[in-house]
Amino acid sequence: MPQRNVSPSVELSEPQHLATRLHPVQERERVFLIYVNPDPELDSYVEEELRALCDTAGLEVVGESRQRRSRPDAATFIGRGKAELLFPQVREVTADMVIVDDDLTPLQQRNLEDILQTRVIDRTELILRIFAQRAHTREGKLQVELARLTYELPRLMSVYTKFEQQAGHIGVRGGPGETKLEQDRRKVRERIADLQRELEQVARQRSQQRQGRRRLPFPFGALVGYTSAGKSTLLNTLSGAHIYTDEHLFATLDPTVRRIVLPDGWGVLLSDTVGFIRNLPHSLVAAFRATLEEVTEADFLIHVVDASHPQLEIQRQAVMNVLAELGAHNKPIITAYNKADLVKDTYRLRQLVAETPNAVYLSALKAEGIPELMNHILTTLRSLLQPVKIRLPYTQSSLLAQCYELGRVHTAEYTADGILVEAEVTHDLAELLKPYRVEA
Repeated sequence: MPQRNVSPSVELSEPQHLATRLHPVQERERVFLIYVNPDPELDSYVEEELRALCDTAGLEVVGESRQRRSRPDAATFIGRGKAELLFPQVREVTADMVIVDDDLTPLQQRNLEDILQTRVIDRTELILRIFAQRAHTREGKLQVELARLTYELPRLMSVYTKFEQQAGHIGVRGGPGETKLEQDRRKVRERIADLQRELEQVARQRSQQRQGRRRLPFPFGALVGYTSAGKSTLLNTLSGAHIYTDEHLFATLDPTVRRIVLPDGWGVLLSDTVGFIRNLPHSLVAAFRATLEEVTEADFLIHVVDASHPQLEIQRQAVMNVLAELGAHNKPIITAYNKADLVKDTYRLRQLVAETPNAVYLSALKAEGIPELMNHILTTLRSLLQPVKIRLPYTQSSLLAQCYELGRVHTAEYTADGILVEAEVTHDLAELLKPYRVEA
C-alpha cells in the first residue's frame, strides 16, 4: 500500500497554533467512527455519545464500525487485519477523517493513518477540538491551548519519524528532520511553560477572588454534573440570570458565580462549572485546574443529573470519578435529578430519590421542584454550622470577623465585659471559640 506524503514542515513561529496546523479545521468534515467497546450492553450509549461529540464539533458522520477487543493492539489499537478491512469502507464514503472512540498512542495513530490513508484522531483530540471551539475568554483559551499542546507534543516525533522513513536515508545517523524536530519541540515546551506561568497567575487571581467572597456572609456552592445535564439552566432558574445554554455538549467552559436567596433570606453563592464526561482526558483536568478549584474550594456541591437519560448511572459515576480525582468527593453533595418533566417512569424517579442521600427531583427548565431544592440547600448548610453563644474580649474582636466570615451572626451586643455574640459557625471555628462560651 502506498505511503502517504506527510510533511514534517511544521512552522512554529506561533507555537500556540501547532494543533490547528497539524490538523486543520474544515467545515463539516466527513468522519468515519470506530467504536471499540468491550461491553455490548453499552453499545447504544457509547455510540450515541460519540455521535453527539461529532455533532458538537461540526462533523458529519458518514460511516461507522464496531469491534470487540479485550485489550487494544499495541501497534494499531484495532489490529492490522481489522484496519485493512476498513480501508475500502473509509475510501468508499470519502471520509476526511477517522475517529477512534478511545485514546491512541502516537504509534497507533501513525500506523492507522498509514493503513487507512487518511487522518486519524482519537476521542481525546475530538474533545480538545470542541473545547477549542467553545473557549471564548482569555482564561478558557489559555487552558485549552495548554491541553492541546500537551497532547500534541509526543506526536511531533511521530510526524518526523514518518518523514525520515519516507526519505529513505539508509545508514545516515539522525535524519533530515532531526534538527527541525528538536527546534519545534523546544518551541512547544517553551510555550507550554509560558502557558503554565500565565495560568498560575490566573490561579492566584481566582484564589484572591475566592478570599474576597469568603469575606462576604455567604457560603459558597458549586454545580457539578455530566455535560448537558442542565447545570446552567438550573443556575439561571435559581438566580434569575441569563447564562448561555446550549443543547450541545460542553456549552459552559468558564465558571460563572451568581447569588441566590434561600427561603430564610440567607444568601448563597453558586458557581456553574465545566461539564464532565466519561473518560474525561487527564490533560483537560490538569489544564483546567484553576477553573476546577471552584469545585474543590466550595462548601457544598449540587450534583445535577439528567434523570431522563437511560444511562444516568454511568454519568453519575463518571462525575464521581472526576470529583475523586479532584479530592472533592467527600464534600456535602445534594443530588438534583433534573429534567424530571421528561421522565415517563415517575415511580422509578421517586425510587432514585429515596435511594440517594440528600436528593431531589426537579425540572430546571420549567422551574418545578425548586422549593424542595432550596430546602435541601438550607438543611445542608445548617449541617455545616454549629450554634454558639460567646462573650469575646475586645482584645479578641478579630474572632467576631471570623464569625461573620465563616458563619451566621444573629446578634452582636457590645457590653462593658466584651462582645456578646450568638451565631452559627463552622465546626472548626466553634472549637476555636470554646474558651469564650457562655451559658445559653
